[in-house]
Amino acid sequence: MSVPHGDRPDLPEFMTWEDLGELPEEVAAQVELWDGRVVWMRRGPAEHQTFTNRIWAALEQCVRTDRTDNPQRCLRVTTETNVFLGADGKNDFLTPDFLVHRCLDKPYQDLRAADVVLVGEVLSPGNSQTDMEAKKARYASAGIPWYWEAALDRSASAIASIRAYGLDSAPGPLPDGVRPLWQANYLLAGEWTPADAGGIRIEAPFLITVDWDELAY
Repeated sequence: MSVPHGDRPDLPEFMTWEDLGELPEEVAAQVELWDGRVVWMRRGPAEHQTFTNRIWAALEQCVRTDRTDNPQRCLRVTTETNVFLGADGKNDFLTPDFLVHRCLDKPYQDLRAADVVLVGEVLSPGNSQTDMEAKKARYASAGIPWYWEAALDRSASAIASIRAYGLDSAPGPLPDGVRPLWQANYLLAGEWTPADAGGIRIEAPFLITVDWDELAY
């Protein structure tokens, strides 16, 4: 259940994880904390959930294959799960649409950025590019190795493109006196559209092969 945009309650600019626990669940579920600052997550149309699930299912199959081929490596795929960016504390977290993380040694543990190998966002037509770039920068600063973006078609119920970005934590040289806004950034490592007959294929962070038919609805 989600709260319509116009019915969002007035919240303080900054809150703690404990403060979120005092809110109704349907309200707290729409909030991320960026170093304690309240950031509302935009709820997308039904297609957003549909194609998030399609991507989850495709990645799940790839992870199962990887587990057979590489039994020493254990990965899990999930959706809309909080990723806490620091080594401790809970006042700085993001909630990607889909993600792949290393298996944890116990159930029901918090996911930390250090546990995550890939995060992804499904971009609906209403998403702000500025907001998504800011969120992507936070993923990069947290050291998450891979970031994916799936852009939805603006005129059809379909995915228009998928982009895979790899983490670059060593910025190139800049002119004297100029410093990068972020010390880590993502570089485009792969881009696919339904016109690519071979589907999606990339060998990192594990072998991912997806036919476009698997993502259709």
